[in-house]
Amino acid sequence: MSSNRYDKYKDSGIEWIGEIPDSWNNVRLRFLCNIQTGNKDTVDKNEYGEYPFYVRSPIIERIDTYSFDGEAILTAGDGVGAGKVFHYVNGKFDYHQRVYNLHNFNKICAKFLFYYLKENFYKEIEQSNAKSTVDSIRLPMLLDFPVVFAKDFNEQEAIAGYLDRKCGAIDETIEKQKSVIEKLKEYKQSIITQAVTKGLDKSAPMKDFGIEWIGQIPQHWEVEKLKTLFSFGKGLSITKDNLTEAGIPVISYGQIHSKSNTGTQISDELIRYVPETYLENNIQSLVNIGDFIFADTSEDIEGAGNCVFVDKQLTLFAGYHSIILKNKEHDYNLGKYLSYLFKTDLWRIQVRANVNGIKVYSISQKVLKQITALVPSKNEQKQIAEFLDKKCSEIDKTIEDKEKLIEKLVEYKKSLIYECVTGKRKAI
Repeated sequence: MSSNRYDKYKDSGIEWIGEIPDSWNNVRLRFLCNIQTGNKDTVDKNEYGEYPFYVRSPIIERIDTYSFDGEAILTAGDGVGAGKVFHYVNGKFDYHQRVYNLHNFNKICAKFLFYYLKENFYKEIEQSNAKSTVDSIRLPMLLDFPVVFAKDFNEQEAIAGYLDRKCGAIDETIEKQKSVIEKLKEYKQSIITQAVTKGLDKSAPMKDFGIEWIGQIPQHWEVEKLKTLFSFGKGLSITKDNLTEAGIPVISYGQIHSKSNTGTQISDELIRYVPETYLENNIQSLVNIGDFIFADTSEDIEGAGNCVFVDKQLTLFAGYHSIILKNKEHDYNLGKYLSYLFKTDLWRIQVRANVNGIKVYSISQKVLKQITALVPSKNEQKQIAEFLDKKCSEIDKTIEDKEKLIEKLVEYKKSLIYECVTGKRKAI
């Protein structure tokens, strides 16, 4: 038997826990804490003059935490998830519906209980058949929630301290990886911007074309309005209800704004379908290789200008809330180069300055037609696109590897907490 296992185990009688150390207890939460329910009129204010431990009507979504300040509480935030476990932080919780006041921890370490509830309470919620945002954590469910813990209070404190250290180290590693990811994304964006606005030849003579958004560009490049390079069209007049499981591929507003859209190529995640009958009267909404599908609205100013580059030849419709830019010369290399230009904040200055709206930003064909684009020589268009394909692919692979590492660390942390607070392993 490994050194981090207890000497003897017994059945806990709890299906999702299984065996626990023979020296551990198994009781209902009601025997560990006094739990009060009520509203702001029935709960005394704390020393800060605020009502403590306020709970909003919960839904099943996710688990989260606040920092620890000596007294554990259980709460669920409005729109963030049943079984969400917080800690008391100066009583600063908004009042809405129910109050769970947990105190008098004379048998169990509060921090140990926090880790235990954080990792395990949602399991009970899932088994309670709560189905929607109107379902709440019922008091009997809370009172009857099973808790296993070491009889020795010092051992509980040791487990809590061990998890503080281990989880703190894991969280620090995760934050470092996230920081690296953000720097890689910034680096990728800078490479794209440099290549599509200055070119790859650093010795090329530069010239100021008097364009407000760009400054100097290579002297031999041209500046064209999009209406010179593209003819314009409109996507299908459909809604989500018109989509089908199979049929003719279509890309609509939602897919253009999705995180899986790189803007430079079509991935399978972007494809939806409409019935084949749409081919009979809607050929004007079909797109070809080298074309673009722009979203005609955005919920934030940053998304204004989001688009999909059609990088492969297939029968494909532009869908609802979209504008089609049809490549007049059917020039794939021009389109591929522009797909990277369209990703830059510099180019999007023009779009963001001309969209209409406050909460939803609308982009019209009229606006897009007047937007300017930098046009290198045909040979440079191809070179820049190939260079960026290679560089971005390398950076994306590094980002993907780090995101996978973060996922593993998150899962390891959850597993570590569960194993320690249920006695599957010793906190050593």
